[in-house]
Amino acid sequence: MPGGVSGDPLGGFEVGYVGLDGIEHRIPLADAWSVRFERCRPARRFPQYKGQKHFPGRWWTATMGHHVGYESWLERDHLMLLDFDQAVVAVASQPFWLFWANEQGKIRSHAPDYFARLADGGARVVDCRPLQRIKPKDAVKFARTRTACEQLGWDYRVVGALDAILVRNVRWLAGYRHPRHDLPAVVVALRQVFAEPGGLLAGAEAAGDPIAVLPVLFHLLWRHVLHADLSTPLHPDAVVSSAVAG
Repeated sequence: MPGGVSGDPLGGFEVGYVGLDGIEHRIPLADAWSVRFERCRPARRFPQYKGQKHFPGRWWTATMGHHVGYESWLERDHLMLLDFDQAVVAVASQPFWLFWANEQGKIRSHAPDYFARLADGGARVVDCRPLQRIKPKDAVKFARTRTACEQLGWDYRVVGALDAILVRNVRWLAGYRHPRHDLPAVVVALRQVFAEPGGLLAGAEAAGDPIAVLPVLFHLLWRHVLHADLSTPLHPDAVVSSAVAG
């Protein structure tokens, strides 16, 4: 998106994005708060070339019922957790370009990895980068992005490596995130069984044939209808309940 930064009152920032109609837009930062970035096309495409070291792909989000892109496995895992997060109602990849002028007057830009719309109407902007791989020029871009987000009242996060156990647990539950696993009669039985906390497999057996019940149980854990401690590995005796422990 060509062009320089005009005198935007919010820190000299401008925002570029691509609407659903494919038309590119360039607006002052002050106008960005009302744009539904979760409904826009990606402002930046993922490069794909022979020998590349990361692994781009697309994740089917249960939150919205369609695919969202990722550029690395780290991004995929953070996208998965955004999909799992109850506070998130929509996610977009590469949602916009942020433009600003540096101290020498040169135009700089950055496209964050994700934009998440929150249930309270707010927003979270996310960049994924292992801490040891943040170069000085990246740190500057992240700092400017944080400043812009703060001026809009948005949450901004630079996120790195995740807890391996949490990722494995959520990845397992994600295999059952599709609504086809929402079987009303089994849901009722499981909620009754786990009204009192109990072991995962024993509860599934109490609700019916475990082969039929377990996919629904994992779906309810994904949806936070049922709860378990995901900081430790899920196993047959993992304690499950229908209420969050106080």
